[in-house]
Amino acid sequence: MRLVLLGAPGSGKGTQASRLKKELDVPHISTGDLLRAAVAAGTPLGRKAKAVMDAGQLVSDDIMLGMLEERLSQSDARNGFILDGYPRNLAQVEALDGLLQRLKQPLDAVVKLDVPAEEIVGRCEIRFKAEGRADDNPEVVRKRLTVYAEQTAPVADWYQRHGMLKVVDGVGELDTVFQRILAVLPGDRVAANG
Repeated sequence: MRLVLLGAPGSGKGTQASRLKKELDVPHISTGDLLRAAVAAGTPLGRKAKAVMDAGQLVSDDIMLGMLEERLSQSDARNGFILDGYPRNLAQVEALDGLLQRLKQPLDAVVKLDVPAEEIVGRCEIRFKAEGRADDNPEVVRKRLTVYAEQTAPVADWYQRHGMLKVVDGVGELDTVFQRILAVLPGDRVAANG
């Protein structure tokens, strides 16, 4: 199963990706984790990314795509993967599409967790009060949601036009949301233990 998981910050994407990883027996690939690992390991792309980040700039799509290509070429991704955090804009959609064509690993599905903004703000506010994470401050969350909506609405629209987008209600118990995700995946691709 080759899957892109879309969802706003706080929508439960990471939690559901971890469950899907076990269920489908494929790696969960977070571009944020990839970037941090490459920088920590001092790989050539990691060194390039570190220089860009140290200069206070965003890592280019080319560097991220290179890291993604390296990761998708590893043996554990041969039977599929769950991409989380990429693509975030139309340029990345096109770059990913080209990469997956080169690797002969087309996507099976794109799942978007649909959670109303105020539900996300409420979830993050609970975490903010419990853990004190600055990025869970309600005002910060609202700004992140606005940026997310502006950047990723065209991504979801592109996948919708190409018949790949599956929108899943992300509100409810974790198990319920997980079952909703499994229900929209191509049936012959779901692991036997599901």
